[in-house]
Amino acid sequence: MPDPKRVHSSATRTMSIIMVVIGIALIVRTVAAGGGVAATGIILGVLFVLAGAARLYVNVRSGG
Repeated sequence: MPDPKRVHSSATRTMSIIMVVIGIALIVRTVAAGGGVAATGIILGVLFVLAGAARLYVNVRSGG
């Protein structure tokens, strides 16, 4: 049976990477559709990327 802490750390890392990818996809999709800097897709994309990156950072710093 895998160690629960290790499973949690791996799941957190995976979800964080998915959040970053979704954020990048939102930004690319919005720019391709002609959205400006203040477009909702850009703002949400940046927030997703920042949230995912912050989760990765905290996970690495906590020894995960």
